[in-house]
Parts: sequence; C-alpha cells; structure tokens
Amino acid sequence: MSYDRPLVDADYLLEKFPGKGGWTFARIPEIPQDKHNPFGWVTVRGFIDDYELIHHKLMPMGDSSLFLPVKSTVRKKIGKEAGDTVRVVLYHDRSPLPIPTEITACFENEPKSTYETFLSLTDGQKKAYLDWIYEAKKDETRANRIVAMMDRLEKGLKLHDDENADYE
Repeated sequence: MSYDRPLVDADYLLEKFPGKGGWTFARIPEIPQDKHNPFGWVTVRGFIDDYELIHHKLMPMGDSSLFLPVKSTVRKKIGKEAGDTVRVVLYHDRSPLPIPTEITACFENEPKSTYETFLSLTDGQKKAYLDWIYEAKKDETRANRIVAMMDRLEKGLKLHDDENADYE
C-alpha cells in the first residue's frame, strides 16, 4: 500500500445539478483535470465520510474544475443528501481495477472468450458491470446479474449496449 499524500482531505458540500435526474456531487476545485485522460478525468481512491471509494472518476464541471459524483447507494450508506457536508479524502488511484474473486471464479465456468471480452473492456466499462452487480441488495439479484453479465459478454456486449441493435 502506498503512503502518498492525499490530493484532498477536507469537508465539502453535496450539491445537486438542477433538473430531473440531476447528479448529486461534491465540487473538488483543488484537483486539476488530467490532460492525458479523456475529458480530463482523474481516477481516485479514498473515502467520502466512512464509505470507501476505489477506482472512482472525478468528472469535469465544464469550467476546468472537477466534481465527485455521489450515487444514491453511497448517499444512503453515509446518510447524506444534497445540502449536507461530507468529509472527502482522496488519493490518486493508479492501480488496476480490482476484480472480486467470486467474479473471476465465475469466469472459470465460461468459455475463455467470455473472460477475454471482459479483459478487453476499459476499466470504466468493467467498473460499470461490477457496480451494477454489487449495487443489488439481495444475493439472488447479484447472482442473476452475474449470469446476465456473462451472457452479455459472451455476445461481446458492454453493460449499456443494446442487445437487439444491429452493429454491422
């Protein structure tokens, strides 16, 4: 484990973008955009209150500053909403995306090409699948989502690809 200094260690106000479906977020103006990453994203690890963030992307605000999106599942776990203050401690995360052993074990029962398809995805695409699986509250739902992921990967699909679309 690296003992580098945090990029930020401070309290931030949770805000919400206006309109239906607006994201809840914390502005993190102290961290500059990374010109080497798409959209200036910065991948971080750390904590928002006592909730651990791993391989989380800071997103651009449009004014060259970044924000930390805070999903509803995270807000529920920390008991906070827009208007509340949260403690944020963030570090650069340059580690490969961790794949839970239960997921890698599931790939052992699938054709090798299914795992190769998963490995060919970007870290963001892999994380989308993993977040989708682990946001489920029930074990049965998580298991069903793992099966669905395997089926989609066998067809070469990312999480949000339309299974019925014609990609020719």
